[in-house]
Amino acid sequence: MTKPVAASFLVLMLAFPTVFGVDYDVGDSSGWITQFNYDNWASGKTFRVGDNLVFKYDSSHEVDEVDESSYNSCSSSNTIKNYNDGNSKVALTATGKRFFLCPRTGHCAGGMKLQINVVAASTTTPSSGTTPPTTTTPSTPSSPPSGSGSPPTSNTTSPSPKPNGAVGASSGIGLLVAASALVLAFMG
Repeated sequence: MTKPVAASFLVLMLAFPTVFGVDYDVGDSSGWITQFNYDNWASGKTFRVGDNLVFKYDSSHEVDEVDESSYNSCSSSNTIKNYNDGNSKVALTATGKRFFLCPRTGHCAGGMKLQINVVAASTTTPSSGTTPPTTTTPSTPSSPPSGSGSPPTSNTTSPSPKPNGAVGASSGIGLLVAASALVLAFMG
């Protein structure tokens, strides 16, 4: 590869940010088991297009993706897809609600069901893991009112954390830049 081609490749990699999805181990270290509260597990997590759900379970369980009615009634009569390999990775490819349950008798009623809402992917997530605070300047004059003795203050919102385990777009770009620098160094 010539230097101009390598440089062009580097520019293309910087122009198109890469987004890496998050693999969520359903139930964390507990896995896909009965008597586990999957609503609690999912709360506070933001599932995005490009992420994956990873179901880990033994041969006494399965995972069915179902419609909302089947989810509510703990029925697998309208199964969208069945997973039964013990380590099932489900790609989240579109926005909207997704519903999962174990079709084995009594397991769904015992808590083996999961409902999530998938939102659009984000390509502007900072690599630090938080969103920088937003500062709003008040519309009042910049000098304090006479006699108050204190300058005007600005309102600051709290940073919003990313989901646990998330890898943002900017860290992916950093990896691509580093790899490109190595290629250019060897081309040299």
